[in-house]
Amino acid sequence: MLTAALRDLQWRRQRFIIAVVATGLVFAATLVLTGLANGFRVEAAQTVDSLRIDSYLIKSGAVGPFLGSSPFAATELETTARLPGVNTAIPLLYSASTVSEGGSARNVNMFGVGTPGMPALSAGRLPQNPDEIAVSSKLGRRVGDNLEIASRSLAVVGIVGDSTALGGQPNVFLTIAGAQRLMFGGQPLLSSIGFRGTPAEVPAGYRVIHRADAVNDLLRPVKVAYSAITFIAVLLWIVAALIVGSVIYLSALERSRDFAVFKAVGVSTGSVLGGLVLQALIVAILSAVVGAVLSLALAPLFPLHVVVPGAAFLLLPVVAIVVGLLASVAGIRRAVSIDPALAFGGP
Repeated sequence: MLTAALRDLQWRRQRFIIAVVATGLVFAATLVLTGLANGFRVEAAQTVDSLRIDSYLIKSGAVGPFLGSSPFAATELETTARLPGVNTAIPLLYSASTVSEGGSARNVNMFGVGTPGMPALSAGRLPQNPDEIAVSSKLGRRVGDNLEIASRSLAVVGIVGDSTALGGQPNVFLTIAGAQRLMFGGQPLLSSIGFRGTPAEVPAGYRVIHRADAVNDLLRPVKVAYSAITFIAVLLWIVAALIVGSVIYLSALERSRDFAVFKAVGVSTGSVLGGLVLQALIVAILSAVVGAVLSLALAPLFPLHVVVPGAAFLLLPVVAIVVGLLASVAGIRRAVSIDPALAFGGP
């Protein structure tokens, strides 16, 4: 029976090849969408990790240290730096802004960071005065260029490799004085204070959050996009099942007389069904291989971070097998309903 199923695959190879390619494209799109959604979290985590901060002090009513921050007086820095358990206290500021680029504007994430918290550079040096800035390599600027941001011209002195957040928006980094000048007109305010070490106590009116909460704070604006992408991925899994199912069902329709002959000569229904299931699994597994290869080729073409997690590649064959089994249900029902007497009918 298994040999008959394999021979049928060979006989109808063009149809099955088309099914494998079509389903493989769907699987590839699903992997790319999974990588796109995961890319939002990866870039947010990379931005937070680049600051090398263990926890953040924010106002009690604030949501996070970045987008959900509530500014407070910079004088709190000296007080919190003396808290037991704190090794280093790093002042932080965050604001969304725009930079002028060839007559057009481009959104950027602007960070004001104390020197101990500045990210590692791929070129140049750290900003040292309010008129200097380090920018993400995604902006396409070089050391020595001038960057117009918030109606001020700043000298680019450093490049941070591939630093982005909020769906591919480049990050830029200034001194605290430079960020205060751009964000608050020079007023001595901070968005949060980063700690290296764990404070044993928290000042009244403030609370401490950890790295995971800071990552979630940067992710909040893209949660709707993440949900939409996830929903589309689910729809693509359904499409994949329908493609495999339609091919197997058409095969079952064309092999109705074959199934009748098998039943007439005593072949068990289970063996007949096993052949259909085998065909569905072969198509699904080959499609998973094609999808994995295509996703690796398509990912670099996207303008956003596409980081397909390794678990997705491991899960894909499992999901493909489940899809194949579900997709074979229609063909199985058709095979079960075949009357053995059909084998003795006319053409």
